[in-house]
Amino acid sequence: MIRKKNRAPAVMTGVLLVVFAIIILVGGALLLSVGRGLLSDSGIVPGLSASDGSDSPNVERRFGQVIPGWKGTERVNLLLLGVDERPQENGMARTDTMMVLTLDPTTLQAGVLSIPRDLWVPIPGYNQGRINTAYRLGEMYNYPGGGPALARETVEYNLGIPIQYYVRLNFQGFVDLVDLIGGIDVYVAEPINDPLYPDNNYGYDPLYIPAGQQHFDGAMALKYARTRHDSNDFERARRQQQVLLAVLERVSSLNLLPQLAPRLGELYTLMDQSVSTDLTLDEVLALAGLAVKVDRTQIRFAVIDSTCTENYITPEGAQVLIPLRDRIREVRDYVFGGAELASQTVEQESATIGVLNGTGRAGLAASTAEYLKGQGVAVAAFGNADRADYATTMIILNRPKPATAARLATLLGLPQSAIVTASNAAAAQDITLLLGADYPGPPTSP
Repeated sequence: MIRKKNRAPAVMTGVLLVVFAIIILVGGALLLSVGRGLLSDSGIVPGLSASDGSDSPNVERRFGQVIPGWKGTERVNLLLLGVDERPQENGMARTDTMMVLTLDPTTLQAGVLSIPRDLWVPIPGYNQGRINTAYRLGEMYNYPGGGPALARETVEYNLGIPIQYYVRLNFQGFVDLVDLIGGIDVYVAEPINDPLYPDNNYGYDPLYIPAGQQHFDGAMALKYARTRHDSNDFERARRQQQVLLAVLERVSSLNLLPQLAPRLGELYTLMDQSVSTDLTLDEVLALAGLAVKVDRTQIRFAVIDSTCTENYITPEGAQVLIPLRDRIREVRDYVFGGAELASQTVEQESATIGVLNGTGRAGLAASTAEYLKGQGVAVAAFGNADRADYATTMIILNRPKPATAARLATLLGLPQSAIVTASNAAAAQDITLLLGADYPGPPTSP
């Protein structure tokens, strides 16, 4: 049963959309705790208490505020809906993005599964259709609970997993939120040239993004996440997951807290018309408290992609994806597996690694590769990067190999923030170690 939309604390659910959507947000609970007190004290959100006054051990204090603890032990699954709302299409919004986010409160195992828009599935109460039409049908035909309810039921029916909550975000809300946090930093693996990127009036807004580390404002972050030129919905889904991680990196920065705290009133106004959810404020805060404990490098990301689907043209001429349910089940079980699916070790990942020198110091890639080989890390290739002025060292995950990435960071004394996700399936190696000016060189033997 879907509860009525919780509009009063919309600012908090807006912030926590980002917090929970990326599963772990270091410092997110702190921000929300501060914001809760500010909003209640200022009267911006009447009736929102800063503290329940409880001395129960099931709470955690941040800046003097009380964050409720998550009381359940069952895995929590949340359906994230990115909705393409256009002013000229009243009541005809479509879900452009569908992700299922999962968190086990006992083991703290977390994951993100992206679902392609064109997956051809049974929609409960209706005929076969693209999975992204479930939301639209629910809105158009007054399905109990509306579009979110029918989208949730459709995902549950076809993936065989329960969905407890949903969060719905429109594109303008995403753009405004990214702008409010000062933009995001994203590593673009390959140049993107999309002369046919659509504008909001059924025309074109040509898009070009060069390869390399980029700083995106909200509008460009949305374009990067949505473009399909020279790629497909599967690569697009991987870019969307990469954007979520970039938001994580930005909001995780503790120096963002004092910048955002005075602007929570603005954030409330901003998000009120952009976000809806059936999570209560206390549930959102409790999930944030869990999320900060998750090891970000161990989050399981997956996409229902070409290995799980077959191309098909319907009798009406629609190009869709037929689910290969045995393969989808394997991907689902990887993302949603609990304690019985232990995290892979470095040996099990069998990752291939390339080392690139992004500085002007001769021999840096070779010496680093030699050091790593001496530590038992197999380096497949090394050489110079495309340029010699990279400021920051990065461990770029072209394919999901989190255990190996964490091992590299430890061996080279790099922070976990050096690990970035590029999701470049065409890359020669699983991981690219890009050495920047901040890299002092391989550790010397004692």
